[in-house]
Amino acid sequence: MFKIPELAMPKTQKVTTVCNGKREVWEDREEAEDFFIRQMMITEGEEHDRYECIYIQLLHGLSECSDE
Repeated sequence: MFKIPELAMPKTQKVTTVCNGKREVWEDREEAEDFFIRQMMITEGEEHDRYECIYIQLLHGLSECSDE
């Protein structure tokens, strides 16, 4: 099914996020995705849009994600 077996994939992948001017380096992409999806669920309006923008970039595999 997969070209690269799931077990052969790296467990962590460093990613940088910039949200509301705050730059943060995450050692684990999944941890960052989890954080941003939780923030999306508890916020509304412009704040929600910022978290959603970064979350979508994380899903697309970018190594640097920004809310701009």
